[in-house]
Amino acid sequence: MSKGVTAKSEDYARWYTDVIIKARLADYGPVKGTMVIRPYGFSLWESVKDAFDCRFKETGHENAYFPLFIPKSFLSKEAEHVAGFAKECAVVTHHRLIADPDGEGLVVDPDSALDEEVIVRPTSETVIWAMYKKWIQSYRDLPILINQWANVVRWEMRTRLFLRTTEFLWQEGHTAHATAAEAEEEARKILEIYREVAEDELAIPVLTGLKTDAEKFAGAEHTYCIEAMMGDRRALQAGTSHNLSQNFAKAFDVTFQNEENQEQHVYATSWGVSTRLIGAIVMVHGDDKGLRLPPRIAPEQVVTVPIGKSEEEIGSVLDYLETPLKEMAERGIRCHVDDRAGVTPGFKFNEWEMKGVPLRLEVGSRDMKENSVTVVRRDTGEKMTLPKAELSKEAPRLLKEIQQSLYEQAKTFRNENTYSVESYDEFKSIIADTSGFVKCGWDGDPDTEAAIQEETKATIRCIPFEQEVDGLTCVYSGKPAKHEVIFGKAY
Repeated sequence: MSKGVTAKSEDYARWYTDVIIKARLADYGPVKGTMVIRPYGFSLWESVKDAFDCRFKETGHENAYFPLFIPKSFLSKEAEHVAGFAKECAVVTHHRLIADPDGEGLVVDPDSALDEEVIVRPTSETVIWAMYKKWIQSYRDLPILINQWANVVRWEMRTRLFLRTTEFLWQEGHTAHATAAEAEEEARKILEIYREVAEDELAIPVLTGLKTDAEKFAGAEHTYCIEAMMGDRRALQAGTSHNLSQNFAKAFDVTFQNEENQEQHVYATSWGVSTRLIGAIVMVHGDDKGLRLPPRIAPEQVVTVPIGKSEEEIGSVLDYLETPLKEMAERGIRCHVDDRAGVTPGFKFNEWEMKGVPLRLEVGSRDMKENSVTVVRRDTGEKMTLPKAELSKEAPRLLKEIQQSLYEQAKTFRNENTYSVESYDEFKSIIADTSGFVKCGWDGDPDTEAAIQEETKATIRCIPFEQEVDGLTCVYSGKPAKHEVIFGKAY
């Protein structure tokens, strides 16, 4: 299977698409910009989703669902918000089709125009805040901690599987609070959940920090983010958490009586991650043989390929492995046995390498004679022989090693491609020649930020929480730096 994959070094974009198609994560949908998430890709998304969902619930959040369709008038209530999404909205204007009176096919019934056009959800702040207005009267109604798993539509001109599609899956959390301090604490808490899942489950090292005003979410007071470096040294915004202050509450006039019987607007947050994280997993960990999946989120952690020339021989291998496979399952290890007839072991090896399964067991007559199992690690390609009796104990250790190994490889790659610069000429050279992350001083002026983006196509990915600005000057203007920032070219 890997023979049909373009080498990363030859054409990174083609490699990325080849791996997704060959590994059967997704395929192109019939409408331009849409994708079909295939069962293996959806199973991977479910693993990612579960990692987030259990943490949301542990911190008191509840799942709900809000309508896909939003009245157009709702979007016009928050000026910044509508400006940020207006160019990407899909609009429903009619509700019925009829047979074409002049020929075959269907046409829109001109008599079915909606009284008010509706927007296909690009994000749910407006419809959710319309509901919160009904639900919130007193401080006793707060906080509201709601999350929804849903699809959204943003009409993109340039699309790429998982990274940027017209329709995608995500979670969006929307919370309401009595005080500014509670909203700020919530936004930071969610950011830490995002960091934890990215690093501990997806094995993707991330930078955490604040977005500039130019890069923040439309309608937010400020936006926090996790930023990751992909295998081509470009940045990917992997998740954002927004402190909305009272902006949406004021737009929708959502007020409550506080404990002093004073009426005031509530404070809000919103936050989200999406299926673009699947793209991040591919780009951060993948190689020329396909995916390399972190064990904690791999749909299958161990795949067994029994080797034999007949169904009887294969059956003997499976009988031989019955006890260790059962013991691994009891330890919570997700195991799969590939006993497909008419498919060669070599093809199976290549297919499971393409799908990125962390551990592969290759077992035939020689292994059974030696009372052993041949084990292959997907992260390094290392092949080892283990006594059968030790397999169920060694597998968890190896999976833990693979998880950590993938994280350390990604972190080393990011660190080796992060540069501290003091001159603008050095900045431009790095961005043009090698890309990667550039750490430097910024004077805090939006005009400086815009000028650098115009000249280099690099943007400020985040303002890290940890700052070292004493004696630092702006890489562009030479003025004293207000912030130390991370620049990069992004997806």
